[in-house]
Amino acid sequence: MVRKLTLLLSALTVSIAVLAADNQYVLGVDGLACPFCAYGIEKRLNKVDGVIGVQVDVGESVVHVILQEGKTLTEDQARKAVDEAGFTLRSYSEAEGKKGGSNGQ
Repeated sequence: MVRKLTLLLSALTVSIAVLAADNQYVLGVDGLACPFCAYGIEKRLNKVDGVIGVQVDVGESVVHVILQEGKTLTEDQARKAVDEAGFTLRSYSEAEGKKGGSNGQ
């Protein structure tokens, strides 16, 4: 019960962040196989400057990264974070529907 509530609160937080976020990225990540993998990569990506949300889809091997307004995530930053988490970055792209904004780095 507590775990379900925690997951629900996390999902709501990410949903709110998505609505307010300026920059969103989609990372294809090889090696994601379980919730523990999702936690590991989420924990590492949350250490990147400006990241306000990470949503991992283990089944699709996709990670959505949401950054503060004016912040960006370069492919090199994404690759380094994914590598440090023990996975391989397969693809990197800005999410469709991204609001316009400036490069804050």
